[in-house]
Amino acid sequence: MASVTPAEQPPLGLRERKKIKTRKAIRAATYALIEQQGYDATTIEQIADRAEVSPSTVFRYFPTKEDIVITDEWDPVILAELRARPDDESWADVLRHVMRTALDLSLAEQPEVTRLRSRLGVEVPAVRARMMESMAATGRLLREALAERSGLAPDSLELRVFAMSVMGGLMEVSHYWAETGHRDDVRELVDRALDVLEHGLATGKPRGRRPPP
Repeated sequence: MASVTPAEQPPLGLRERKKIKTRKAIRAATYALIEQQGYDATTIEQIADRAEVSPSTVFRYFPTKEDIVITDEWDPVILAELRARPDDESWADVLRHVMRTALDLSLAEQPEVTRLRSRLGVEVPAVRARMMESMAATGRLLREALAERSGLAPDSLELRVFAMSVMGGLMEVSHYWAETGHRDDVRELVDRALDVLEHGLATGKPRGRRPPP
């Protein structure tokens, strides 16, 4: 089946387009202010003024400042991509394709924002905590999509463990990427993380065995 890209999505109505435009304006204002003066110094009032909306509008779209930082428009695209993959494709290949598609879109449109978000997830405890909550919600969406492919119940233990293992692995990739100064290709880091989930850890020295004299 063909991949689904934003350009191939059904056209949105005027109301939804306005909502997306407002969300993007609020996020753009937030990122610019954080780059200029830091996360803690950036206030909702400043964000609203820069985005040319009211503070109440900011809160209507984003309940907290952390939500502005961590949310994006990619979840529907990711789920559509996952559902579009061939039924006989392996889990590892499905996830590699879907994650690479999401990263390609994010890095093509907002490379600096993608790096900033990963850095804030490491440096700001409130952002990191909210990111974990958001990943849990995305994990539930992932379970539903995987249930359609596998025939397992969305709330089955197997799907819960698998989906949250994937989400936890992706969070660790984001943290590692930021902690190492974004020097690596994040897509390659995701591939490495999925290799661990697929094959387990490579064995090191056998435990309990003494070195030869």
